[in-house]
Order: sequence, then C-alpha cells, then structure tokens
Amino acid sequence: MPHASHLLSVNAFFKLESASGILLLLAAVLAMIFANTGLSYYYDLLLSTPVEVRIGALEIAKPLLLWINDGLMAIFFFLVGLELKREILEGELSDRRNIMLPAFGAVGGMAIPALIYVLLNYGNAAALNGWAIPSATDIAFALGILTLLGKRVPVSFKIFLSSLAIFDDVGAVIIIALFYTDKISLEALMAVSICLPILFLMNRNNVLSRAAYIFIGAIMWIATLKSGVHATLAGVVLAMFIPIRDRRNHCFSPLKDLEHDLHSAVAYFILPIFAFANAGISFEGIGLEQALHSVPVGIALGLFAGKQIGVFGFCWLAVKLKLASLPSKMNWRTLYGISALCGVGFTMSLFIGALAFEDTGVNVTFDERLGIILGSIASGVLGYLVLNACLPRKKPLRDECN
Repeated sequence: MPHASHLLSVNAFFKLESASGILLLLAAVLAMIFANTGLSYYYDLLLSTPVEVRIGALEIAKPLLLWINDGLMAIFFFLVGLELKREILEGELSDRRNIMLPAFGAVGGMAIPALIYVLLNYGNAAALNGWAIPSATDIAFALGILTLLGKRVPVSFKIFLSSLAIFDDVGAVIIIALFYTDKISLEALMAVSICLPILFLMNRNNVLSRAAYIFIGAIMWIATLKSGVHATLAGVVLAMFIPIRDRRNHCFSPLKDLEHDLHSAVAYFILPIFAFANAGISFEGIGLEQALHSVPVGIALGLFAGKQIGVFGFCWLAVKLKLASLPSKMNWRTLYGISALCGVGFTMSLFIGALAFEDTGVNVTFDERLGIILGSIASGVLGYLVLNACLPRKKPLRDECN
C-alpha cells in the first residue's frame, strides 16, 4: 500500500500541474488580446527587444523572444530531465508493468500525428519541416482539464497521463536533437564534451553543491547554443548528472530537492511567459486560404485525430498482445477520453513550431500556431466531454462505462 506521504506528494504535484495549465491558458489568451488590439505594437516591440551578453570575445546577442525560447525553456527541459531520472530510478517508470502501456501510447501518439501531417504536406519540402509539431502533448494543460472533473478522476488516470507525457517529452528531446539543429560547430561541441566528464566525476564523488552543477551547466548551455544543437538539450543532459541520493545521508535526495524548488518557478513563471511570448497570433489578414493551408490543417488534424488514433490504438494493441494492462479503474471508454486529451499539445507544439519555421520565411503564408491552438482546443473539449460522460458522479456499485 502506498505510503501516506507519497500520496500527499503525488496529489500536490498534480494540483501544481493543474493550476499551471489554467495559468498557461490565461497567458495565451492575454497574448492573443495583445496581438489583436492596439497593444500589438508594444507586444512585438517587447519580444523583438535586443538583449546582449558579452564577456570578452564571447557574445550572445538575441531578441528577447529567443532568450525565452532558448534560455528559460532550457530550465524547463532541465526539470523534465530531473523528473525523468526520478521516475526511472524510483518512480512509476521503475516498474516494467507501469512502463509498457504509456510507452506504447506515446509511440503511437507521436507516430500517427506526424504521419497525418506528412500526408497532408507531402511534396512541400518547406512545410514538411513541421512534421513533429503535432507529436507533442502538453501535460500541464491536459491535467488542468482533468481537474475540471474534480475528485471523479482516479489518481491512476493522472499517473498514466503523466507517464505517457514523460515518454512524449523524451521523444520530443530526441526529435529536437536529431532534426532541429543548425549547422554544427565542432569547436563548440568539443566544449560540451569537456563538460560531460566533469559532471560525471562530480556525480561519482558525491558533489552536492548546486552552484557547482549550475556553473558547469551554464558553460555547457553556452557551448550547446554556439554548437548549432538546440540549447535546451543542455538542460536535459545536466539533469542526468544530478545525484538522486546523498551517499552520506540516504534520506536526502539532491535531485528531488532541486526538482521541488524548481517546479513552482517553471509552472508559474517560465511556462506562462513562454505561452505569452509564443501564442500571440494576429488574426489580421487571415482569411480562408491561410486557415485552410495544409500546415495548420495538418497540425490540427494531427493533434485532434492523430493523437486519438495513435494513443488509443497502440494502447489497445499492447493490451490485446498481453504486453500491458489497463490501469486501475480505467476502461476502454475512459482510455479514449485520456487519448483525446493527449491532443492538447500547446507548449511543446509551439516550441517545436518555432524551431521548425524560425527564420525560414515560409510561414508568411500561414501561421502554424493557428493549427496548434485549434487542434488543442478541440482535443481538450472532446476529452473533457468523453470523461465527463464516463466517470461516475458518485461511487457506483459497478463500473458505469463498461
């Protein structure tokens, strides 16, 4: 039986993620208000503000938008890495029985949306660069929608959705590393490679100083930024070297302590700022031709239809092949509702979209964010309606959805 303190920490985590989802929504709405009113000039001016850091010959000069996307989001990916390491070593993903179903669901939830997008954009080389945009799931938004259903939602549903999102994030990290990199600088990659053994030795020698890890991590982030590999990946790599346990005091976990301290900052500050900076779609001049362009349509259908088909279909296959079983209190209808919620891809989809079409000039004829928002809204509404219809309003004597 789970320890009471563990259950309390799990519930606290889900409450934090749910509140973050609501704040993300408010930030996105505020961004669209700014982009479509007289405030649009100041919105664009703010995001294009040049920010420069120079130390001797080392110079990093970017507009504020890219500092948010490359800098603040590296902290988000660092937190993702911490969560992933903890889950694999001690959490839900440490048990093979808990891994198989969300892993299958995540693979389907990435492959089918990407396939739908590619089929709709086949033959357009520039548009094909956005194939990974509908493959992402936004855990904060999805859990925020689940919260609207109150205590009717079993904890096992939230754990399954979170586990699937973790695999989804791993897939996104791999995709970014392999497909969304600029021209590679071998000199900068050499600097990254020097940081790795230093971090390894720090971990092996039980170095617990946060400042030491942050210092080496900052050097690695700068080197990664200059290398052409996306800088946010430095956050994931750094997280893998944070000690899970203090060897002198096994009751203390540096990783969990750091994860706890970062969670609120990421949930309530970094992700809302990212949403505000990236969700400001201007509807001026957007007509039927732009709305029905194959890029936003491919993204919207990938998130809405592809996620449902991929997550539900691959989970069904895993269960039928006896490779996995449904979580406690979950049946096929509620699994379908969860699968629909996975189509809420807001944060990560926006992030990959910025990488796919950044500085290409091809997005003058469409706005990929329109497809992200429409697909995410449709998925969230469908997922909520399905679960609201299936989940019992009071404890039943038998499962009403079977």
